[in-house]
Order: sequence, then C-alpha cells, then structure tokens
Amino acid sequence: MMAEHRGRSIRHRLRALAAGALVCMLVVTGVAWAAYTDNMVPTANYSRACAEGSANGGVVCRTDNAAVYYYMDSGNLDGYDNALEAVDKDIVRNMLASQYAPTDLTIHYDSTPVWTGSAETDIYYEEYPVPGDYIGMNWCNDSSPAPRHVCDQQYIRIEGGGTYSLGVSCHETGHAVGLTHGDIASPRRARNDPQLGCLQDPVGRSVTLGSNNREHINATY
Repeated sequence: MMAEHRGRSIRHRLRALAAGALVCMLVVTGVAWAAYTDNMVPTANYSRACAEGSANGGVVCRTDNAAVYYYMDSGNLDGYDNALEAVDKDIVRNMLASQYAPTDLTIHYDSTPVWTGSAETDIYYEEYPVPGDYIGMNWCNDSSPAPRHVCDQQYIRIEGGGTYSLGVSCHETGHAVGLTHGDIASPRRARNDPQLGCLQDPVGRSVTLGSNNREHINATY
C-alpha cells in the first residue's frame, strides 16, 4: 500500500520540505541526462515485484503503458459515496493537464471505466477516509504478469475535506507511474528533499512534478 502520512510511518508518507544535494549522472534505457537521482522502479535500492491489494506492504508499481486512462466519478464503499467532489475533480484534472500531460505520457479521461480483463482503466481516484493518520494511499488492484514491476490498474485514495491539492494528487499519481520516495532512490536522498518535486515527503499543497521526475517518466515511457 502506498500511503501518505501526517506523521511518521514505514510506508509512503508526506513529510517536511528540506534542501537538496549534488547532481549525478544517470543512464536509463540508453538515454543520459543530468539526473539528480533514479527514483523510478526498479532502482538499485528497490526491486520488489508488484503486488496486488490495499495491504500490499508499500510496494511501488508503475502503470503498464504510456497511455494513462483515469476515472473518478462514481463509487460506493461500505455505504460511503467515494466519488470525488466537483472541486477535487477540478484539482485532479488540472494537475494531470499541467504536470503529467506535458511528459511522454498521454492522459485520457475514461468515461466508461473497465474493471476487469487485460485493458483496465489505469488509475481510479477516490475519496474515502484513510486509516490512521494517513491522508492518502496508492495501491495496485491488478498487477500484470510481466514485467514484474508493472500494474494494470491502480487505486489512489485521498481523504476529502479539502485534502486534495495539486501537490498531494501529483504525489500519489507519481507513485502510480512508478516514482518512489528518496530513501529508496539511487543514490538515496532524504525523503524531504525538494529536488524530488512532488515526490518529496511530505509535499506542499502547490508543489509540482519537478524536472527529475519528468525526465524519468520520459525515459521510461
């Protein structure tokens, strides 16, 4: 389970902002650029295979292709309407358009979501209370048989009541496309390193994707 936390946790959390460090050179799939750190799964410090379920132990998976289809308009869990409110839908749409659409990913709204089979809707955003003192989480609902780090459908759950923001929704979406926190990147960085963009932990409400994350997305997809 990719979980974002108000305090300290061993899972994916959002923590305080801090200063960065040095730049290193990274080569990924034959393309070189001045990358700060490799935080796209798998990394030299993280190679766990993708696992399904909301209790998947903090496994980071990446979406299965560059065409990302998302949905956020309906749902019911334990009698709770977990469709996003209008203001939160606008936040997610604007975040995807401004942060992820300019990358090599192509972002599509899926008005007829698919929940089973080999071509499921890639990301489902929902609003629902999150356990403990987390504010959000991301997990794989249907992992792909190969490669081992890929997921066919992922869920992003963020609490309501004004919790949705550019930074928080960017952070959770980053996990869904395979981006990690700094402590399992290579070289390791502080989780609160601002050069991790919206993958820093915790993330400010208006923090953007950042150049390091953008370059890794483009090299991967």
